[in-house]
Amino acid sequence: MRYGVTLQGRDDPRTFAETAAWIESLGYDNLWITDSSVHAGDVYVYTTLALRATSRLVVGTAVTNPLTRHPAVTANAFRSLHQLAPARVVCGIGVGDRPLHALGLPSAKLATLAEAIEAMRRLWRGETVTARVGPHRLESAHLASAVGEIPVYVSASGPRALELAGHLGDGAIVLAGVFPEALTFARDRIEAGRARSERPSFETVIFLYGAIAEDEEAALEAGRSIAAWFPKTAPAYARLAGMSDALIERVVAAYGGGEFQEAADAARLIPDDLVRKLAFVGTPDQAASRLDWLRSEGVDAVSVFPLGPERRKTVAAFAEVAFATA
Repeated sequence: MRYGVTLQGRDDPRTFAETAAWIESLGYDNLWITDSSVHAGDVYVYTTLALRATSRLVVGTAVTNPLTRHPAVTANAFRSLHQLAPARVVCGIGVGDRPLHALGLPSAKLATLAEAIEAMRRLWRGETVTARVGPHRLESAHLASAVGEIPVYVSASGPRALELAGHLGDGAIVLAGVFPEALTFARDRIEAGRARSERPSFETVIFLYGAIAEDEEAALEAGRSIAAWFPKTAPAYARLAGMSDALIERVVAAYGGGEFQEAADAARLIPDDLVRKLAFVGTPDQAASRLDWLRSEGVDAVSVFPLGPERRKTVAAFAEVAFATA
């Protein structure tokens, strides 16, 4: 299993670069950086900082989308990053939700996402591209130089997006909670897409939002906000976790979207047993047990997104239990 950390570019640039180097020193394989539009620093600036501060860490976007930037501009950004750090860059991309909504834009259609992936790959191969990608057009567009293949990981929650990830992606980024029914749901639909794929290899990365603390109650409180994200954005997993329709309606009424950290009022509605399913929370021993389960299920990779006031402690604790039990 491969291990990663997911961060927002909230720290000042110097501190973020130092954090990336520290994450590499702990033994992590990947760093994923959110593309949060106006909610955090620019993802490509922070990706550059991370690549310059490290020598081994693979750095990816988590995730960009095909609307806030023209796909050809996105392709060029990744071309530049690849030149800076060959084989250490991953294009994580999805339809977008909160970052787009903050700009008054809807999430992209899956067809637009598929068109963007195809156009970017053609540009990376050195082709001259004329195509339409949703609202964007490319007219005899080409990059200054070809870079070949850059891995594309598709962020997916719903069944159609999961199938698209399996069909077109080199990997899938999945935020589904941490319980058997969710893992089965996601895997089955990814495999349906893989059955039609011509991509030679594939990796599924399970994103684990949460906190590790000696006091389980503190970890639960830190992770409660992400549990309130599911009813609005990924209700299928909320239902699989056992959340009633009545509770889903109450949570959605209290939290209509936006940054999940803003879901404090709605989060108070989520009972502890559901937080444990939808977030990666608990003591170090509990975290080790859950990682053992994920390994036993054959999960390819995981990435911890630390929540709460003690995020650095969670990253360190996750590394300790991950590499001690690997």
